[in-house]
Amino acid sequence: MKINISNDPRGLGEVAGKAAADSIRSAIDKKGQANVILATGTSQFETLTQLIKEDIDWSKVVMFHLDEYIGLPVTEAASFRKYLKERFLDKVSPLKKSHLINGEEDVQEEISNLQKAIDQYPIDVALVGIGENGHLAFNDPPADFDSEDAYLVVNLDEKCRRQQFGEGWFKSPEDVPTQAISMSVKQIMKSAHIICSVPDSRKAQAVKDSIEQEVSNLYPASILQLHPNCDFFLDKASAALLTEAPKTVS
Repeated sequence: MKINISNDPRGLGEVAGKAAADSIRSAIDKKGQANVILATGTSQFETLTQLIKEDIDWSKVVMFHLDEYIGLPVTEAASFRKYLKERFLDKVSPLKKSHLINGEEDVQEEISNLQKAIDQYPIDVALVGIGENGHLAFNDPPADFDSEDAYLVVNLDEKCRRQQFGEGWFKSPEDVPTQAISMSVKQIMKSAHIICSVPDSRKAQAVKDSIEQEVSNLYPASILQLHPNCDFFLDKASAALLTEAPKTVS
């Protein structure tokens, strides 16, 4: 586990995006293609902004994404499919394949199709964030650390739903869906390289718990401590509660 702290969120996104690009290019050089996971939400704005600037042969990239609300139309502002289409897919040359989660129709069929797809493409690079409640993807505490399924139907807790409202995605907390399709913890941990971008002071306690608490499903992102190749990209605000000095400051 490596911890990198930038002076501001833009700097965080720049270095995280460059690290992701390096890892993607390396996978293409070694295997002829790269399989990636992309996260969404405000924590990923600057990282994706940098990633789309990078010189990458996107025709050799297969993309999966982490999670999507159940029952939310793709036309809604909070749709993560909409987010990735507008902020990533529409801004880069066509990918080899992209697997966006459809939570509007038959959920179990969608999960089955996603399982079959991701089983064909071992993940090289995963871009993730951490929620205010410490969740990894939409695996809220107490998270399921044991499921072998690639994607799960999960219930969203109150703190998670309030975060989505607080970030401006919904008009009221009541409008936030109560369930989502989420990539499982075990599936995320199968990724060869994990890049975890976490800006903002409201994530400071979750960052501290994820890095300094013992690994526990009560702090879902703490599982990242066990990954052999995980890089945390923080800003000063999100790192403010850490008791140990970081290895890298930029």
